Amino acid sequence: MKSILITGAASGIGAASARLFHARGWRVGLLDVGAQPLAALASELGGAWHAALDVTDGEAVRRALADFCGADGRLDVLFNCAGVLRFGLFEEIDPAEHARILQINVVGLLQVTHAAFAYLRAARGQVINMGSASGLYGTPHMVSYSASKFAVRGLTEALELEWRRHGIRVGDLMPPFVATPMVDSQRFTPPTLRRLGVRLRAEHVAEAAWRQVSAPRVHRTIHWLFGLMYWSGQLSPPAVNRAVMAWLARD
Repeated sequence: MKSILITGAASGIGAASARLFHARGWRVGLLDVGAQPLAALASELGGAWHAALDVTDGEAVRRALADFCGADGRLDVLFNCAGVLRFGLFEEIDPAEHARILQINVVGLLQVTHAAFAYLRAARGQVINMGSASGLYGTPHMVSYSASKFAVRGLTEALELEWRRHGIRVGDLMPPFVATPMVDSQRFTPPTLRRLGVRLRAEHVAEAAWRQVSAPRVHRTIHWLFGLMYWSGQLSPPAVNRAVMAWLARD
């Protein structure tokens, strides 16, 4: 039986992915800071393995990986889905909140990926990182989140090349706005969200994760509109990309 370990598994994209992979016969491991919703999901999935932890706690992460992978010592897929988001004007968000976003979205991802290396190498496995459309061009009103997703994009590209020698595939998913509790709970609505809308559900991203397992890509864009924006962005001069973002983000 193949195995997948999912961070940020208690809700949103992580929970949708856990349900999908479990339904398709995989052994699923669940990691999240929210102990109660995590336990409820584990019970729903027939007593799936789970551990409540903060992904920035390196020692807790290492213990959890060792416990989930067990005597077999193998991990087929790591899905780094844990993340936090805050919409708002940069200067009105406390620096501690900006730092928290980077700590969880970047440092947490690094901690888990580093701890998973030996198990992924044994299985010649795969890492799926949760990227974002905001990693394509810096996005106003979500500055630190956008910065964190640029870091995820760079880490994905670099590690995809570096870990080829171990037979480990690395890629990320890049969706635009997704209807999840993280997005729905925001009190500030960025102009980009008003113009682009929320066209995806968590289940759409879970299906993209499933496709990524069988047909890995370095960057998997989700939804045709963002796919068009992504590829046009690769071919357009930077000034054009900046102009498009300025138009989307205008008040």
